[in-house]
Amino acid sequence: MKIVLTNDDGYNEPGLAALYRGVLPMGKVIIVAPRDPQSCAGHRVTLNDPLRVEQVSDFKYIVDGAPADCTRLALKQFSPSADWLIAGINPGANLGTDVYQSGTVAAAREAAISGYKAIAVSQYIAPDQKIDWEVTGQHVAKILSRVMEKTLNHGQFWNINMPHPVTAASVLECQFCELDKNSHDYTFQKNSDRYQYTGIIHNRPRTPGKDVDVCFGGKISITLLNI
Repeated sequence: MKIVLTNDDGYNEPGLAALYRGVLPMGKVIIVAPRDPQSCAGHRVTLNDPLRVEQVSDFKYIVDGAPADCTRLALKQFSPSADWLIAGINPGANLGTDVYQSGTVAAAREAAISGYKAIAVSQYIAPDQKIDWEVTGQHVAKILSRVMEKTLNHGQFWNINMPHPVTAASVLECQFCELDKNSHDYTFQKNSDRYQYTGIIHNRPRTPGKDVDVCFGGKISITLLNI
């Protein structure tokens, strides 16, 4: 099996390294990731300017572009016979309406647009907690093998969000659930001619049984998304 990995935080981030360790036993893996952080880049793509690519090894490419650019290059140039594209592991949840601003989700969506099977993976960060990437990677590897056995139709892809905090001994339940369509509760703080976004993700509105509620409640949320 051939697997492409990417993310929206940059080629040298620990979440990507954890994902690589988790999927390496599954087959041949290549990494095509942005050089710089692209969090909240959404589905931006580069059309008019050339994309600089640095090949640092036989399986790793660094792209001066957005996550969706990385997907396009990976599947058109570097690994067109790939079986899967997996984006992540993002430090921070991509739940509900976050999927429209997320570069992680956009990378997976771009693969689905091109007819490839894809998954976006994110790790929610609980208040005043830090991610143990070794632990997260172990749990992600377990759930990926289950999700990759599921059927995906053309134009569909998976969005997985891990709960937090977790330990290596945690027995995590997973729940297939729908996207929460509630908007964020936010405002702006004005300072002269500048407006600063203010909002607390942990307090966001949630609908029982939807992905935000499932993940915040301590389960792995798995949502089938359509282009």
